Amino acid sequence: FLSDCQVATPQCRIQKCTTDFVSLTSHLTPSVDGFDTEFCKALRAYSACTQRTAKSCRGNLVFHSAVLGISDLMSQRNCSRDGPTSSTDPEVHHEPCNYHSRTQHAHTHSHAHTHSHAHVRPAYLFCGLFGDPHLRTFKDSFQTCKVEGAWPLIDNDYLSVQVTNVPVVIGSSATATNKITIIFKPYEGCTDQRVYQAVTDDLPAAFVDGTVSSGDPIRALWISERSPGRHVELHAGYIGVTVIVRQLGRYLTLAVRIPEELAQAYDATQDLQLCLNGCPSGERIDRGGHLPLPLSPPALGLQLQQPRRPSQSYAAPQGFGVEGARERCREQLEVQDIYFHSCVFDLLTTGDANFTAAAYSAQKDMESLHPHRDKWRIYPRGSATAASHSDSHPIKRLALLLLCALSSALI
Repeated sequence: FLSDCQVATPQCRIQKCTTDFVSLTSHLTPSVDGFDTEFCKALRAYSACTQRTAKSCRGNLVFHSAVLGISDLMSQRNCSRDGPTSSTDPEVHHEPCNYHSRTQHAHTHSHAHTHSHAHVRPAYLFCGLFGDPHLRTFKDSFQTCKVEGAWPLIDNDYLSVQVTNVPVVIGSSATATNKITIIFKPYEGCTDQRVYQAVTDDLPAAFVDGTVSSGDPIRALWISERSPGRHVELHAGYIGVTVIVRQLGRYLTLAVRIPEELAQAYDATQDLQLCLNGCPSGERIDRGGHLPLPLSPPALGLQLQQPRRPSQSYAAPQGFGVEGARERCREQLEVQDIYFHSCVFDLLTTGDANFTAAAYSAQKDMESLHPHRDKWRIYPRGSATAASHSDSHPIKRLALLLLCALSSALI
């Protein structure tokens, strides 16, 4: 019994297999071309590692769980059992314009005297902005803000991201994003400076200078157009950054993943960063995590009209009540977390059904880029759902401790 509560026995090397797999996949992004190929290669390497240590891991619960998990993942990703595998030797490939490779190489070099081949897993942060607007910070603080005009989301030595927000409804302090400017700063040997700018009805698949990549032929920085005029992704492999920009209805959404060490590379003149520190208290609409619903739906026709191209047409605003808004949001957002509640708030504030799609896409982008699955779900402060989720983890930990204690007593 006691062995089931241990991570691994000294002879069983399943922990090393798992650590290598995490290192090989932690830098991969599901939305990037080639993800499935690289993920399958890593899975085959993981499987081969478990086979080599199978004899010494007989009866180990962690080992058998890993074997079953590998099989399930290979089925889900349609991975063949035979094929190329990822190398777990950190010295095999060193790409100076690939952040993950560069970090791994530096870590291995600095620990060369220990003869250790352990893989380092870079720490990543996530930030997202969508809707009226709702901000998810690097610290997973969820805020709804006014922030009208131009505001910096990120401003460090490697990357700058600025958004411009405009009012959406007469008589409301809520705004939404109609312009995004992203500056990738020069990095010697990999790329010179590139600027990307998106505005409502103009979501280009190129930087402002007309290029679509930088650092050719190594493609240290490139743009991928997922849906013309609606969905663009920017990949900066040299700094490990991925940015997703979308247009839903009249407004834009943004999602960013960045290595923690780079996000912290700024000086005192760059301390105003919404992703880093959140919105100033005077700009907050929510009340410490509680998002109050509007007292009444907006009168139809009060939505502020933004300039648009002649070819663009938008659905007319609707009058949503609370139950109608909840029902519409439930069509796409099954879990009633903060994204669901933000959707309800936006529909009641604007009457614009496009905000439902914005909340749904923001949630999916978060799931694609956020590095910690256990932190995906955030629930409004004071809700029954939040209380049940916050209480569940201590209960699970207590149950596991009791099981281990009982196992020890029986031996």
